[in-house]
Amino acid sequence: MPETLAGTLPPQTHTQTIDRRKALGKSLREKCDRRSHATWSPAPDRRDPVEILIEQGTSRLQQLLPLRYARMRVSPFAFLRGGAAVMTADLAATPNSGLMVQAAGDCHCMNFGGFATPERRLVFDLNDFDETAVAPWEWDLKRLAASFVVATFDALDKDARLDLARLVSSSYRTTMIDIASKPVLESWYRGLVIDSAETAEAFGIGAPAIRKARDFLTHGNSIDIHRRPETGMNVEPHIQDEPPLVYHPTAEQAVAFEAAVKAMLVDYATSLTPERRTLLERYRRTDAAYKVVGVGSVGTMCGVVMMVSGSGEILNLQFKEATQSVLEPFAGPSPYAHHGERVVRGQRLLQASSDILLGFGTGPTGRHIYVRQLRDAKVKPALETMSARHFRRYAATCGEALARAHARTADAVVLASYLGRGTAFDESTGAFAVAYGKQTEQDHAALEKAIKSGRLTASNDPS
Repeated sequence: MPETLAGTLPPQTHTQTIDRRKALGKSLREKCDRRSHATWSPAPDRRDPVEILIEQGTSRLQQLLPLRYARMRVSPFAFLRGGAAVMTADLAATPNSGLMVQAAGDCHCMNFGGFATPERRLVFDLNDFDETAVAPWEWDLKRLAASFVVATFDALDKDARLDLARLVSSSYRTTMIDIASKPVLESWYRGLVIDSAETAEAFGIGAPAIRKARDFLTHGNSIDIHRRPETGMNVEPHIQDEPPLVYHPTAEQAVAFEAAVKAMLVDYATSLTPERRTLLERYRRTDAAYKVVGVGSVGTMCGVVMMVSGSGEILNLQFKEATQSVLEPFAGPSPYAHHGERVVRGQRLLQASSDILLGFGTGPTGRHIYVRQLRDAKVKPALETMSARHFRRYAATCGEALARAHARTADAVVLASYLGRGTAFDESTGAFAVAYGKQTEQDHAALEKAIKSGRLTASNDPS
């Protein structure tokens, strides 16, 4: 099988015969026994997880680091969400088959959900790509399985958590086998459409979330991040400050910030195709502000740009800083020099359908930025209210979505042949996930200790 070189996309073996590709997959079992994936034990020289977080923080906005640490200390699951760099360093020391994919990088159970496609359909898919890069497929799957174990510490018993992790793997494996039997184009177009409340229930999401998303498609954006001028006032619509999550730069910073945003939008427009640039030109910029998002992204430069059409329609664009992926130090550099482009290209490879205004540019202070629409047509998993039955459905759906995403850059025939029709790999994934769940508890405790000792500073409000 061709060897993947650092900085390149995975090689495509689809032009070879089915028999040869199946043989390639089975031969990989000799290199990496499927049962070897079950093991996890920290190496004697394993890096201090707090040290990794401190190192990451050197390139982030220093005033936001206390908020990041406050969010991560909430629970072991919050730590796992924010600690992609910690887990990637650990995954790099685990066995892998040598098959590379366009990996999501930060693949946990809260980075999946529903959203509206350009055709205004609701679909379920991966929805976070800040860390996307070419890497072993096992890293995404193991992180996803472990996330279900950690997310359900307080909701399910040990056997049920193990069952969830196995279910993630089983769904991934059986979906990959199914994709391997389908024509290339059919597999490429494959997606998970949320066409009814019943489908949402079957996915483990629940009907209320889909009703909210459909209401957005009917009535428009339900997130009021802007303040419209009072009737009769000759004032532009502008973004409403909600510190510490949404805020404008200081008066001293405002001129430079506005100039940088203006330059970013010009640069961003060049990354769009001509018809999408034409659409963007139907709006003018009226305001921009910083906006804190997520757990893992806290401290990176993120914000919102308000665009308004001549008839007063508002288009909110979100810009997010893109830094080196946590995968790159271990799996090789991205083929793209611009990390915003890395995110955009990776997202388009992994998602069945992506935002038409997804693009990239160079943002304030020269940082690499990617841009997308800020929309509320999202179907978010409500883990805090999920029943055991819905957790099972949701785990299976995430496993299926990940297999579909990986199959866009991997050869499903080779990968399915490696995985096999038995449960050996599923058992191994479950064992790893449970063992790594214990590691995450210990790492979370280390973070708590670092905050109490003053090594790290956490804000009092993790909102």
